[in-house]
Amino acid sequence: MSFSLPATLPAALHSVVDHHLAQWLAAVRQAGLEADLALLGDSFMSELQQVLAGSDFVAEQLRRDPAMAWRLTQERQLWRSLVPGEMASLLAAALADSASEDQLAQRLRRFRQQHQVRIIWRDLTRQAATMETTRDLSDMADVCLDQAYQWVYQQLASDFGTPFSHAGVQQHMVVLGMGKLGAQELNLSSDIDLIFAFPAQGDTQGGRRSLSNQEFFTRAGQRLIKLLDEVTVDGFVFRVDMRLRPYGDSGALVFSFNALEQYYQSQGRDWERYAMIKARVVAGDQQAGAELLGMLKPFVYRRYLDFAAIEALRNLKQMIQREVQRKGLQDNVKLGSGGIREVEFIGQAFQLIHGGRDRSLQQRPILAVLDVLATNVYLPDEAVDELKGAYLFLRDTEHALQAIDDRQTQMLPTDRLNQARVALVMGFDSWDEFRRQLELQRSRVERHFAGVIADPDEDQDQAQPPYAEWMTLLTGFPEAEQAQEQLAEGGFKDPERAWNLLQTLMHSARVRAMQRMGRERLDIFMPRLLGMASEQDDPDLALERVMPLVEAVARRSAYLVLLTENPGALRELLVLCAASPLLAEQIARYPVVLDELLNAGRLYRPPETGELLDELRQQLLRIPEDDLEQQMEVLRYFKRAHTLRVAASEIAGSLPLMKVSDYLTWIAEAILQQVLQLAWRDMVRRHGVPRRHDGSACELDFIIVGYGKLGGIELGHGSDLDLVFIHDGDTEAETDGPRPLDGGRFYTRLGQRIIHILNTQTTSGVLYDVDMRLRPSGDSGLLVTSLEAFARYQQEKAWTWEHQALVRARPLAGCAQLSHKFDALRAAVLGRERDEQVLRQEVLGMRQKMRDNLATQATRAGFDESAFSAEALFDLKHDAGGIVDIEFMVQYAVLAWSCRYPELLRFTDNIRILDGLRDAGLIAGEDVQRVQEAYKAYRAAAHRLALQKQPGKTPGDQFHDYRHDIIRLWQQWLPDVADA
Repeated sequence: MSFSLPATLPAALHSVVDHHLAQWLAAVRQAGLEADLALLGDSFMSELQQVLAGSDFVAEQLRRDPAMAWRLTQERQLWRSLVPGEMASLLAAALADSASEDQLAQRLRRFRQQHQVRIIWRDLTRQAATMETTRDLSDMADVCLDQAYQWVYQQLASDFGTPFSHAGVQQHMVVLGMGKLGAQELNLSSDIDLIFAFPAQGDTQGGRRSLSNQEFFTRAGQRLIKLLDEVTVDGFVFRVDMRLRPYGDSGALVFSFNALEQYYQSQGRDWERYAMIKARVVAGDQQAGAELLGMLKPFVYRRYLDFAAIEALRNLKQMIQREVQRKGLQDNVKLGSGGIREVEFIGQAFQLIHGGRDRSLQQRPILAVLDVLATNVYLPDEAVDELKGAYLFLRDTEHALQAIDDRQTQMLPTDRLNQARVALVMGFDSWDEFRRQLELQRSRVERHFAGVIADPDEDQDQAQPPYAEWMTLLTGFPEAEQAQEQLAEGGFKDPERAWNLLQTLMHSARVRAMQRMGRERLDIFMPRLLGMASEQDDPDLALERVMPLVEAVARRSAYLVLLTENPGALRELLVLCAASPLLAEQIARYPVVLDELLNAGRLYRPPETGELLDELRQQLLRIPEDDLEQQMEVLRYFKRAHTLRVAASEIAGSLPLMKVSDYLTWIAEAILQQVLQLAWRDMVRRHGVPRRHDGSACELDFIIVGYGKLGGIELGHGSDLDLVFIHDGDTEAETDGPRPLDGGRFYTRLGQRIIHILNTQTTSGVLYDVDMRLRPSGDSGLLVTSLEAFARYQQEKAWTWEHQALVRARPLAGCAQLSHKFDALRAAVLGRERDEQVLRQEVLGMRQKMRDNLATQATRAGFDESAFSAEALFDLKHDAGGIVDIEFMVQYAVLAWSCRYPELLRFTDNIRILDGLRDAGLIAGEDVQRVQEAYKAYRAAAHRLALQKQPGKTPGDQFHDYRHDIIRLWQQWLPDVADA
């Protein structure tokens, strides 16, 4: 069959169309379909060349699947609108009898490709109006989401049972479509913005293993995203973006209705109100989804005229205006001046301000909203007509751009070929003629955008922002003398050093290598940094400590935007960096924790232990079970984020010493519990479940025991973890998996896996340094010990110092039953009757060894008179009257007296053991109070020094009274002739 090109086709496109036609016909011949070409009809043949001129994507799809042309002409799908429900029926037929997830994914992608061709065809030939195209695309997303979800739900339910609420109501997920999907205004290459929710907490019933509803729907969400978003040889269905959910990428993947409502009412921000305007239930439980939107409506639409939103909208508007002024965006029909975004902003601004009282504004499509603005006299009819006309023109242009390659772009082409294509599709004889009309439409939008929520004082002389004076310091190329003079006037005590720091940054290799956009972001950020640093108590120190961070993030300038757009976060950063070089160094090494500075209320309110456990568990649920690398990253971020919050609270004075140690210990415990679960699941997946001595399957039967500061709930900043691993399985019996191991090797590898997760160096550093030397026989002993062997060692071989260490030991993670057995064994070992004279000599001997090796030798371990002078140093931990003396005294008391006072064994921390000694009448209340006060004072000083990255030593003229008191009490409890 021969083809003749239409007379209206520009000459520049003839070769493109000829090429595509030749390629398609060759594919048709190869598929044996050439004899059926006539069945396609004249309409298809006449329109084909126009479509091929506008879309390489359509040409490629028809070439790859020649039979698609005949399928599309069946029931005249290219030349009519689909009736309501038809898209869903077509997809259901395509997915029928899908036997596997891979087959389902393939069929979804092929369905998408075919209907993408149909939609582009009808759009380019102008058989579909603009909003029919967007509606068709949105309908396709809806049905793909819903039917893929239903398939995933059934698969998961067959494995784990059906999810029910605690009230016994069956649960389904609700998928909210945001943005263009929510408004049914998708473009040809839109991402789909989603939020996943479910009505209520509960558990699955009827499966081989029960899951919480949170776990069930998290798995459903993960599999749904993979079905749609993963790129395969067949392409993808839709790119999925989940960042609009609460807490963005750091939040849970799925939220219960109550959690969503609580978040938006207590923490929801104005941009989230702005985004939620377009929210729509696109898949899952429609009835429950309607209830959810009803619950969230008070957050989006306030009952009163919401003038409080005006300032937030003005800020958003100014951000848009600043962004469009950047080079590179003027040719963007969405983000550039007078672009699609500005039309949408106009409509949504009126919705946020007036939507609570005027319910006619509570709708999603922008054209309908604009009509209401005219009907209810918010805007003149002429303005609305201009905005609607411009919007449709811009959306048609956007579709013409994206139809070329099915690529997500809104940038006008710079090459003549694609310019000719866009002009043809838009109905213009030349690119210049199209550009003139485009600029006319954009100028109209720009004019109306400028007038929306305009500040009445915008045209008057306004006070300059506080950072304005710094705007030319780095971009205006001042002389060094002039720059230093300005820095001195701004409060910098050493302006020469401050200027050198700035010059070093600006001339560093990282800054020089920045792209234009990144450099512009740096230029915007630096005046704000200098302005806020000048407000600190010590501007020089704040600037010096934050500069490594600025240099570190120079190539990741999104962090600069974060700090620029969030002055509160920048202020918190400067305060924390000035207060602690340790925090400054940590943030510079791991800038991802800057997100934690965005919410000061959250920053200075560390979560309780239950919240920590739940938060970490939910974060890990979003990660595939076999993705250890990502799990390790989540664990490391969790630790850094929460230790930052603890340190910030300590610096601010809102968290006392004891609570600081509590929180740091809770963080470690939460991590250890999850690390153990990850390691256990991995080992069981590889090797199966180990056996008990009675032949039954182990249910973990393993515990992590914390010693030292961890066991004593006294962790500090940077503390390592003293751990011992104990199991109660049969070391000889083999596991029941595909690669069986005997129980001893299984538990040894489990311990190795735990240590690997904890101390492997990744891009986010290590989780914790681990010290295993307190296990039986130390470094020469087994990594993991059976409970029986541990008991035998403690009862027959352990040294006294090992029993001292056992005083602070407690189970942190693992099997509850084994933990109880350990506690009973600990009580039996510590509570046995001892010869106090022998015990005293052994404790004294160990203490003297430590003094000889670790204490300050220049002051005779703190006993010399010179030890109390300002010139000497007092080692808080090891010198006489210090922390170790207190710990040894407490441990001696427990070992000596717990046989008669077993209540001394209840706790593992020194403060509460001292309370027990007082309550038992063993130590005078006044003495206990002095010891506790000294212990807290020493630890508080050690915490402060750690935050300053300084060793745990103070001038010798500090803590005189406490040191003398402890030395006196030491002599009473443990008389030491050598030190008397």
